[in-house]
Amino acid sequence: MLWVSFTSLHDSGFPAGHLNNPGAGTIVTENMNVFRSDQFPFILMVILAFSGIVIFWSIMDMVLLGASLAIVLIPLHRRFAARTWPVASAAVITLISLTTVSLLAYITMLIFTSNATTLSTIFAAIGDWLDNPATNPMSYGIPLSKASLSAILATGNAFFVNYMDTIIENLTLILFKIFTFFFTLFILLLHGDELKSRIMEHLPPSMDEYVSRLSEVTVDTLYAIYVVQIAIAILTFFIAIPVFYLLGYGNILFYSFFAAFCELIPILGSSATFVIMGAYALALDDTRGILIIFFLGYFIVALMPEVWIRPVLVGRRVKIHPVIMFIGIIGGIMTMGLAGFVLGPVIIVLLITTYRMYIRDRKDRAISGVFPRDRA
Repeated sequence: MLWVSFTSLHDSGFPAGHLNNPGAGTIVTENMNVFRSDQFPFILMVILAFSGIVIFWSIMDMVLLGASLAIVLIPLHRRFAARTWPVASAAVITLISLTTVSLLAYITMLIFTSNATTLSTIFAAIGDWLDNPATNPMSYGIPLSKASLSAILATGNAFFVNYMDTIIENLTLILFKIFTFFFTLFILLLHGDELKSRIMEHLPPSMDEYVSRLSEVTVDTLYAIYVVQIAIAILTFFIAIPVFYLLGYGNILFYSFFAAFCELIPILGSSATFVIMGAYALALDDTRGILIIFFLGYFIVALMPEVWIRPVLVGRRVKIHPVIMFIGIIGGIMTMGLAGFVLGPVIIVLLITTYRMYIRDRKDRAISGVFPRDRA
């Protein structure tokens, strides 16, 4: 402890001779008091930020997603802001994002509406199979009761078949979340750099390198998350086509789009599509279809991108082992839902980067003689 205290004083710029000076204690105390008073606003802001996250957790997923997208788009905003007013740049980027999302949502609803009969047939067949008294899910190796499966089926039916009724019932919450997402995006595009500068002003100089490096890896991680998510959704569409062709149920392009759409939603994944189609094949007593869906659909189309491709691509971007990145992605989604899709990988990357920087800093100080070398 004494050695750590001496090291802290040495790093703070106090000569070693001050340690033997009777007046040194007063100088150290005054500097510590100044340090604490300077850090008080920052510490208070961190406490209030965490309190806000806990209180408003129900909409915090939209805040976090909006903030993550803003971080990715800030370089574009800087280019636009150099040629026009910053508020105009932030507004244009936000409107373009809103238009893109609205257009994709409209196209998705058109596709689902045009194939509503197909989806209704699938869910009706699964419902009839569950309602059959002779049906025993346990005999097929399904570790769920009929009541649990019926509840899952009702959720899927509300989400994919009666989606308009679901939207209308939750319209207020949906609109509020949409507003929260795009308002967060706009505000952080407009004031993100200023906010970062103000935070940096209240940090000690010794943390500048840490914060700068962590900011860089955060941007790289978020960029990789969004790019890889879109790329895997597109990949899912194409590799699902031969699977649904072999399945022989028709509507090949729609089923492939269905898988890609579910893959684009982190908390679902394309596995949701193959679980539904597997239940449908089970209801039809189609053993061949069950095998195709299980081995080709679930293992190759659904699991391979999640277990191998995504962790490898994201991990390569930030130089972290794919297995660790896989734990961060899946663990984040399981513990925090949609927000965990972003927070999970980012937290893992920040932890590992901080550890690497700490180890490097200790080695550098050991070489320079600040820390004593190990003795045999």
